Amino acid sequence: MAQRTLLVVLFDGVQSLDVTGPVEVFSGAERHSPGTYRVRTASLDGGPVRTSSGLTVVPDGSLTEAPAPHTLLVPGGEGTRRPDQRVVEWLRGNGPRAQRLVSVCTGAILLARAGLLEGRRVTTHWAYCETLARQHPGVEVDPDPIFVRDGKVATSAGVTAGIDLALALVEEDLGRDAALTVARHLVVFLRRPGNQAQFSAQLAAQTARREPLRDVQQWITENPAGDLSVESLAARAALSPRHFARAFQAETGTTPGRYVDRVRLEHARRLLEETPGGVEEISRASGYGTPEAMRRAFVRGLGVAPAEYRRRFRPAPAH
Repeated sequence: MAQRTLLVVLFDGVQSLDVTGPVEVFSGAERHSPGTYRVRTASLDGGPVRTSSGLTVVPDGSLTEAPAPHTLLVPGGEGTRRPDQRVVEWLRGNGPRAQRLVSVCTGAILLARAGLLEGRRVTTHWAYCETLARQHPGVEVDPDPIFVRDGKVATSAGVTAGIDLALALVEEDLGRDAALTVARHLVVFLRRPGNQAQFSAQLAAQTARREPLRDVQQWITENPAGDLSVESLAARAALSPRHFARAFQAETGTTPGRYVDRVRLEHARRLLEETPGGVEEISRASGYGTPEAMRRAFVRGLGVAPAEYRRRFRPAPAH
């Protein structure tokens, strides 16, 4: 198997975890399967860069002297807000030579500025999806997934999602066993599905301003198997069903039904990840009633059935 070179682009204001997370994944894969990856970092002139957290990182060399890599990885960070135009121009000229283009967090902004994302479906940190879409209308920005693969381009959401994407790429390159070994070493799940939402249900929706609606949100979270019909929730908020549904959407940005769906799916995911309970038991505890109803919700929301989700994403037992 030919060795794959991974080149990580460094610049002042880079987010340190955007760099070190994927680097640890690919370096771990190289330790598992020697000769598979050569990980290199480079800045414009080969000099040290200062990360957004104040850490100083010394690269392996300069971008101008770096040969075309198999995988070119562009991290995010504060340095992407007002990027050095020389970095953008280097990406414009050298990005097409890489067999695989990868961005973490707002690194997608640099790839877009270099014209490398036109016509692609991508994602980035949730806080910058709107900005990316507005500034680059030729790019299809999906704000929901933690990572997206479109041909040779792979983009991820913020910070730790870069680890998920890196594990997915290692699994693609070397197989599940190699990726699982790396995930165990890093004490992370192998692996969150790319289409898993960036937000938890509670974060995805706004917190209602009015106390009765906030109390209902909390009650839904604590009682996913309860009666969560609009009528029941409206009675709890002392409002008519119609008034409740309109007020809930106005204050949270989502309908009661969608909010309940998110809470139940998240609850079921956590039980699959953290407990040995059977699918039938978990479906009841999460408010689905039947395994088939839960299966449909998982396939619709995550693109994977519950049993397969558990197989992939439950932490491996300690050795």
